[in-house]
Amino acid sequence: MRLNAHLANLPGNYLFAEIARRVKEYEAAAPRRLIHLGIGDVTQPLAPAIVQALVECAREMGTADGFRGYPPDQGHPFLRQAIIDADYAPLGVALDADEVFVSDGAKTDTSALPELLAADARVAITDPVYPAYIDANAMAGRLGRHANGAWTKLVTLPCSPDNGFAPEPPSTPVDLLYLCYPNNPTGTVLTRERLARFVDHARQTGTLILFDAAYKAYVTDPSIPRSIYQIEGAENIAIECCSFSKSAGFTGMRCAYTVIPRALQAELEGRRVSLNALWKRRIASRQNGVSYPVQRAAAAALSPVGQAQVAEQIRVYMDNARRIVTALEGAGLQVHGGINAPYVWLRAPHGRDSWQFFDLLLHQAQVVGTPGSGFGPSGEGYFRLTAFNTPDNTQEALERMLAVL
Repeated sequence: MRLNAHLANLPGNYLFAEIARRVKEYEAAAPRRLIHLGIGDVTQPLAPAIVQALVECAREMGTADGFRGYPPDQGHPFLRQAIIDADYAPLGVALDADEVFVSDGAKTDTSALPELLAADARVAITDPVYPAYIDANAMAGRLGRHANGAWTKLVTLPCSPDNGFAPEPPSTPVDLLYLCYPNNPTGTVLTRERLARFVDHARQTGTLILFDAAYKAYVTDPSIPRSIYQIEGAENIAIECCSFSKSAGFTGMRCAYTVIPRALQAELEGRRVSLNALWKRRIASRQNGVSYPVQRAAAAALSPVGQAQVAEQIRVYMDNARRIVTALEGAGLQVHGGINAPYVWLRAPHGRDSWQFFDLLLHQAQVVGTPGSGFGPSGEGYFRLTAFNTPDNTQEALERMLAVL
């Protein structure tokens, strides 16, 4: 058999798999329980409105009249309309239901959407970046060789405190640009003006922007855009991916959605081709969608009652983020994020590299975080903490960390 060499030659382990391996090796000998502030998994139970929808759907599915089989390719109309009404109409963004595609996760979509482009499409990412974006394109053979810690054909846009974690658009031609804001891992955001610069650049160069808005529910500043479609002209050059995982606690439920406007078109062999139509064709062949009960639960999360309950959960996580920022800044550390996002990005103290700081916290404080170097070269020397644990665990983790810093 002939294997996919691009997949077989991926370097090392996936970041979070490597963290899990190290934690597993240490945990049995740990002097006390570990507190996890690393992987971005939520800890609060599902909101009551979501649970009620699941219970009602379970009963409904047990009746002859209420049983549902395969869902529609794009998702049930009731959920697609709820997404438009709750997530976009309040922002002044007009969408039609056939521009919304329901899926089982933003990770799934951000990894699969590059299939819309040619096999040799040029890709740009911000650095540091969520590693799934890179791995998906590396598996497809778009990124060239991995040498000296970098991909030979990948265009990177370094993000640092010097540029406010908001780089300039790529100076070399690319076909696809990944943007994630509020950002994972740095917890930073783009102003409307900075996001408009990316949109304008994409319109001028014919670049497709893949905008990952998985954390938009955590934006508290009304001047910060929650959707790229709040920027004029974005519907012509951008795809937006969103998720119920962090906004409604669906990490174990699996439901997300992607928006591909009908206005988004590209030229192929002298004709204009709709990316919306291409994606419809692709998903009809590659997936069977999200279950009916989960889609009902997602719609419940978008109901007025559900939104109020979920907002309270988000407030708890953001209180954790503020607590982390306050404590670490008080200890003299350089800290970013944690204001409009559930991630806190800190500089490892005393010149330690990212994995050295990971080992320090794991072995001396029994706290698990995420080494910044796992998100790219510009992440070296940094560390990511999440606000998704319980308030009590977050407070205890901070006390342990401060005792060893």
